[in-house]
Amino acid sequence: MSFINTPPQISIPIKGKSATFLVHQIYCVGRNYRKHMVEMGYKDTKQVPFVLFLKPSDAVVLNNQEVFIPKFTENFQHEVELVIAIGKEGENISEKHALDFVYGYSVGIDLTCRDLQTDAKKKGRPWTLAKSLQYSAPISDITPVEKCGYLHEGKIQLSVNDNIRQKSNLKHMIRPVQKIISDISQFYTLYPGDIIFTGTPAGVGKLEKGDCIYAEIDGLEPITITIN
Repeated sequence: MSFINTPPQISIPIKGKSATFLVHQIYCVGRNYRKHMVEMGYKDTKQVPFVLFLKPSDAVVLNNQEVFIPKFTENFQHEVELVIAIGKEGENISEKHALDFVYGYSVGIDLTCRDLQTDAKKKGRPWTLAKSLQYSAPISDITPVEKCGYLHEGKIQLSVNDNIRQKSNLKHMIRPVQKIISDISQFYTLYPGDIIFTGTPAGVGKLEKGDCIYAEIDGLEPITITIN
């Protein structure tokens, strides 16, 4: 069989390996830290809906690269997140077996056009134009679970120009990794190459041209990107 097109293959380096991780889907979970929900104006942080959206594979930005602020936003913001890399196929996965599907973890940054998102919320529209953009998902090199273990707690932090803006602990996630994997697999078949952003803690903020972002999670490779 031959093809008339050759779409780009997007991949992420893997710590300690020459092979790379070819990206399939990028799933993103929202509202997964209560303090962030408060700063976003949500009053009820006890009944938390399962919020899920997707990004295109070409949203991936690798370590030490530049990201340009989209011309159509006036409030481009950072959100540091734990990222799960899926290593095998599965659907209707139980929480008990969900960690078996984890290949490794990365540090991710969900770059968001907050003004567009706020407007979409008011009008009851999808977040696509605010979230699902090219170059909106910087991701550090993947650390396989055999090197870092399964992550349940640990510092998650983001700094802009050496000033800490976001700092929390993974244990504060409302939905832990196994719950997220199980929930998504009830709607989608997960495949090797899928990437899952798991939500951000409080402290999100506006980015300006020239800003340098450094994001880290205990036990994982950090990521640095520059905003232009």
